[in-house]
Amino acid sequence: MSKEILLNDLNPRQKEAVLHEGSPLLVLAGAGSGKTRVITHKFAYYAKSNKVSPHSIFAVTFTNKASDEMKRRIALLIGKDMDGSWIGTFHSQCNRILRKEIKAIGYNNNFLIYDADDHCNLIRHILKEFRIYEAMYKGVASRISSLKSSLVTPSRFLSKTDGFGFDEKLAKVYVRYQDELKRSNALDFDDLIMLTVKLFEENPALLEKYRTIFNYVLVDEFQDTNYAQYRLLKLLAARDNICVVGDDDQSIYKFRGADVRNILNFENDFPRAKVIKLEQNYRSTQNILDVSGAVIAGNQDRKAKKLWTERGCGEKVYHCWFNTEEDEAKHIAAMIKELYLKGECRYKDFAVLYRVNFQARAIEDALKDEMIPYRVIGGISFYQRKEIKDIIAYMRLAVNPDDNVSLRRIINCPPRGIGAATLSKVEHEAKNKSLSLFAAIKTILKANSVALSVREKLNGFVKIIEHITSDEYRSAADMLKAIIEKTGYMGFMEEDKTHNIHELIASAEGKDIGGFSDRAVLLTAMDDVNAANSVSLMTLHSTKGLEFPVVFVVGLEDGLMPYFKALQNEDEISEERRLFYVGMTRAKDVLWLTG
Repeated sequence: MSKEILLNDLNPRQKEAVLHEGSPLLVLAGAGSGKTRVITHKFAYYAKSNKVSPHSIFAVTFTNKASDEMKRRIALLIGKDMDGSWIGTFHSQCNRILRKEIKAIGYNNNFLIYDADDHCNLIRHILKEFRIYEAMYKGVASRISSLKSSLVTPSRFLSKTDGFGFDEKLAKVYVRYQDELKRSNALDFDDLIMLTVKLFEENPALLEKYRTIFNYVLVDEFQDTNYAQYRLLKLLAARDNICVVGDDDQSIYKFRGADVRNILNFENDFPRAKVIKLEQNYRSTQNILDVSGAVIAGNQDRKAKKLWTERGCGEKVYHCWFNTEEDEAKHIAAMIKELYLKGECRYKDFAVLYRVNFQARAIEDALKDEMIPYRVIGGISFYQRKEIKDIIAYMRLAVNPDDNVSLRRIINCPPRGIGAATLSKVEHEAKNKSLSLFAAIKTILKANSVALSVREKLNGFVKIIEHITSDEYRSAADMLKAIIEKTGYMGFMEEDKTHNIHELIASAEGKDIGGFSDRAVLLTAMDDVNAANSVSLMTLHSTKGLEFPVVFVVGLEDGLMPYFKALQNEDEISEERRLFYVGMTRAKDVLWLTG
């Protein structure tokens, strides 16, 4: 496809964004305005014009699904395979850089990546060690993640505490947590960003190397960036060679560290920036746009946009109020049933959106009563299933015997009689002699310092790991097969879960061990919500990037929408308003608001 043909299916504002060059660009892309088309066509236009190589554009987004779709579309536009290109999530891009360069900041490049479960399990262990209430682990994990997203190191946080109270304890946990990661040669998700920033800030020559590699920086969903991610982008785009695409009205992930000020202040950080607004909507009717626009206009600190469409006015937006949530749910189920029986909609055309998960209960009950098929979006992903995480933990421990988190997970899985008392002895030995848990087990065995029955069980575990480690494997699949055979894991599984193991092996065919392990951790695959003919139920936070012909936004009452925790804070109210706006703009044809 020629570069001229590339421009044919773009509207005037989209075309202006694709053609712009010579200064930073902020594309304010309203809901349903075709931002993905702008990103992919801009990438393809630069490549077709020979302005930059396709492999010298640093293109980042937030999910693997989005980056895979970006690669697929660009490959179709330019007629080239995009393997090896710098298109991916922030985490995958930083992982790729660190695999090559992390030795410059004192790590080995065969580091492990700890996922959210590993992160929480390690923090629980440290809280137990420090005799801090273990049930606080989620709050502590979230706080440490927030500190890293703000590029606050353990030493810096420790220096800011007053020596008393919770922050003092948190600082000590943070220091211990980071020390344990370093000792295990492991990084968590936040480290991937934070350490890449550290790498570039402490090594100007390396930063200049990557500035030379990346002739252009292209960012999707810019409103979702946190401080660390934006700092990384500013380091790479020192030559003003950056285009960011986003919508401040759809910034809804503050709880994950996203900072809407990044997009609001972009023009201050890049004074030469041009701003282009995409206001033509291709998804919703004008009535839906007008009502949702009136809602978001209540936010004072925003970039004003007036969305319009050529689709016409469409049906009016419906609103209904009920005495109880059961009445509300029954009405929704009845409406879905009626429209389905009339042949106007399939079940997959409906979505019911709510603020918090517990609201799904009444909806589920009502749909069951009407025998309407439904699915709750946001369930456990494939790589988060217990059996999958167990097998991956064996792989990770075999590759890196210093991985204490993986060892704790599988030392007695499948059951081999190694209980909490034995593990406590191993932990004590490891702490006293500054060893990894695996090395501590070997020391205990060598010293004959435990009862014969315990020694036999520990020795059996060590032999399994050493047998797995000693073999040579052509692929990750071969290693997985060896793990399953040598551990006897399948013999302890429920029959209906064995197909997950077979699926794991199939996905590992032809993959190298390190790359497969990384992918298993970094993958953030989203359910294909349109795969089955069923009504979709999901939280408002889960709806970004989705659209449905008919949408019900439920529970519109103080305490739920807006959420009770936000009622006393104007910034939080603004976030709730953006969340409501995102839910409303998922609707293509019909929008119901209920409470």
